[in-house]
Amino acid sequence: MSDSILDLEPPKPDKKITYGDDPLHFAELRLPKKSDASKLWPVVMNIHGGFWRSRYDLAHAGHLCAALTSAGFATYNIEYRRVGNAGGGWPGSFEDVRNAYAFLLQHGRGFHCDAKRVLVMGHSAGGQLALCLAGHEARLTGVISLAGVLDLQQAYALHLSNDAVVEFLGGTPQQVPEHYREASPITLKVTANQAVIVGADDDVVPPEFSRKYAAQKKAAGEHVELAEIPNAGHFQLIDPRTEAFKTVLKQAQSLLE
Repeated sequence: MSDSILDLEPPKPDKKITYGDDPLHFAELRLPKKSDASKLWPVVMNIHGGFWRSRYDLAHAGHLCAALTSAGFATYNIEYRRVGNAGGGWPGSFEDVRNAYAFLLQHGRGFHCDAKRVLVMGHSAGGQLALCLAGHEARLTGVISLAGVLDLQQAYALHLSNDAVVEFLGGTPQQVPEHYREASPITLKVTANQAVIVGADDDVVPPEFSRKYAAQKKAAGEHVELAEIPNAGHFQLIDPRTEAFKTVLKQAQSLLE
């Protein structure tokens, strides 16, 4: 597989949906081709990663979303303000995610989306935002983290991506402890069914983040399933050409059945 999924042009979406007032408040909608004017499709709301920085946008996640759509899901691939954008960082980025989710629940029927069957999925920093959403939105019933940054204190301790978490949260744990409590999924109570997927060879977000999260949450009585994929790195999880994608698809089908 010579071409990186990050460098390939993604399939075009069916529709661009605006969920707010900022130019970055939009989502790409893809619907299964077996179109039925009366059918409402189960939805995967996807949150892309990139360590919360503005130079990484939603485009690379289009391949993942297109593959999920081919498997029978509507996909709602959201953009949001990030560090480097006006209003990005904490809490602005998270407010955008919450607003995008609320918009889907309120208006999804008009786009042939079933607001009663919504799964939220996030990759890397998007995994943090997805599980953070689940920790703040009791309506959410299913969530998937793909190589998520799930413990922000640990992200700081390891200085992941040149202290990306400090940029995102506006300071260190000593400077803004409340931000780390509010934003770190490992500190939040999550009632949704959770799937935590990670590649055993991930050298961007160490697998220990997902292992520790799953173990701690299971001990607290939360519903978490950990899938650690051998011989998979960070980006194989969002590449539909890989074996790892089969696990992602299986978990999505399980949570939306």
